[in-house]
Amino acid sequence: MSMKRLCVYFILALLVSVPQFLLGQNRKTGINSAAFLKVGVGARQVGLGSATTSLEGDAANMFWNPAGIGLKSYTLQASVNYNMWIADLTQNALAVTYNLEGIGTVGLGVMTFGVSDIPADRDVYPGNPSLQALQIDDQTSSTYDYMDLLVQLSYARQVTEQLSLGATVKLINESIDSRSASSVAFDFGSVYSIGVMDWKIGARINNLGGDIKFYDYAAAIPLTFSIGTSISPLKDENSLLTVSVDAVKPQDGLQYFYSGAEYTFMNMISVRGGYKLNYSGVDDGGSSFRSAIKTSIEGLSAGAGFMTTLADYHLRIDYSFTQMELLDAAHRVSLSFSMK
Repeated sequence: MSMKRLCVYFILALLVSVPQFLLGQNRKTGINSAAFLKVGVGARQVGLGSATTSLEGDAANMFWNPAGIGLKSYTLQASVNYNMWIADLTQNALAVTYNLEGIGTVGLGVMTFGVSDIPADRDVYPGNPSLQALQIDDQTSSTYDYMDLLVQLSYARQVTEQLSLGATVKLINESIDSRSASSVAFDFGSVYSIGVMDWKIGARINNLGGDIKFYDYAAAIPLTFSIGTSISPLKDENSLLTVSVDAVKPQDGLQYFYSGAEYTFMNMISVRGGYKLNYSGVDDGGSSFRSAIKTSIEGLSAGAGFMTTLADYHLRIDYSFTQMELLDAAHRVSLSFSMK
């Protein structure tokens, strides 16, 4: 059996089996661990409404679809990303990819997410020394930190002229005060180029791995499957219009649809926008014991970017904001550097 045919069979099996698995394993929203893995990385990606599954050529794609990190025109690429998230939480991410000729593209990614100096109220049982002796928290500082850490290695290869495959292995760690827990997980992805108007189809499965356990309670990490497509109906020497759509099924949520569009003119300036359908303002339906709870707060995303090329170097800076319901908007900035 040829490699090309084997790859096609693998993608078809992934497309058929994974959604059925996720539907059978559906969890209530909010009970997964490592929720920071759901927060999108990259101003361009989020500005496109997170419809990123079929995108290629960007180091930050390793946090979405590892098949999208492949470098064709450049040897090295680095991306630095900052996100001013809600409730004083900040996200910082670094992605570096390198093209090994004849082997594929390898990448290293690091992401942190958290907040410091949270006021601590450690006196759980005031006025009762016998109960205080049973208190698990043995720290004494007046504040504590919450920090999540992701370290990952990614690999992508162009197995045929049209098909790219990728995989990621990641170490996930969550820590709060003096307690921490870790897990190992994997991402797998593919991007297939049809060839007409840059039409591409992608598929990815993220966070396939073990639970994170604090004390005696273990919670699954947010397993997610997505298929997506993108197309460029307008393309000439100076401008490019790209439209992308993803269908996303998280293990602990409903079926979502992400959509986005980006227009680049003068080969220098890009404007983009996106929206998540069946996402903003949706509730979980409630139960006989409680009222419905909203499962998301994100709304419209939009942004812009500027790029320039000097000799063998390419520099791009992107900005995006995400509208939040009842909360301040989230702001992201990304800086990308590429070298031939």
